[in-house]
Amino acid sequence: MRKALVPVDGSANSDRAVQHLVTLAQANPALEVLLLNVQPEVDDWQVRRFLKKEEVEAMEEAKGGDALVSARAILDAAQIKYQPLVLIGPVAETIAQTAAAEQCDGIVLGTHGLGAAASMLLGSVSSDVIQHATVPVTLVK
Repeated sequence: MRKALVPVDGSANSDRAVQHLVTLAQANPALEVLLLNVQPEVDDWQVRRFLKKEEVEAMEEAKGGDALVSARAILDAAQIKYQPLVLIGPVAETIAQTAAAEQCDGIVLGTHGLGAAASMLLGSVSSDVIQHATVPVTLVK
């Protein structure tokens, strides 16, 4: 793998995916890392009634930056270079589209580890990413 996309949400699950990526990067020092947080677009009329679109987007980007903090700390401690990115849109689709647009060779994604039945009932970002991605997806539990 030459370029990896690592979507994170600030959770322990996404931190485990970042730790896995550190292991991969130690074996392949030339690995390029794209660290991504996707914020769902706020489309609540009550929010939009009081805030301008630019204000809502600024809040979403700030929230996305906060979600990158722990992943950035892990990569910084391991001295791995990365490109941070915050995008706004449908989460799974945006992850898959970004991997394609940035010509990533794979996606490394933390999962909550719900069973198959729970994932069917609740839906799962990781399941949706697998369906939309055109590159291999590594799930880290």
